[in-house]
Amino acid sequence: MNHPELDADMIREKLLALREELQAESASSASSRDTVVLDQTSVGRLSRMDALQGQAMAKAEEERRQLKLKRIVGALQRLENGEFGECIECGEWIGAKRLNWEPLVLKCIDCAE
Repeated sequence: MNHPELDADMIREKLLALREELQAESASSASSRDTVVLDQTSVGRLSRMDALQGQAMAKAEEERRQLKLKRIVGALQRLENGEFGECIECGEWIGAKRLNWEPLVLKCIDCAE
């Protein structure tokens, strides 16, 4: 049984909207993660370093997005299985306000500490 104090449909909609947003961000930032190709005759060393640093930051951000997408898939599966809102450590209910604010949390406050 999902958390008794939560509206499962509202949580599902929130998770799906977040997933769409992350997928759109990922698609729009794909070019910033591409291989850095610079004309070394017209671009200085610092500009190349800036471009490489920008690429590394974009890749790191994409890794964070992909991790969050995996967490969203997990939350949607827990909703379908009737396990949404249970702490993965102790099995108690996670606070409803906390889940409404951040539906990707996996642990209650006590176990998260």
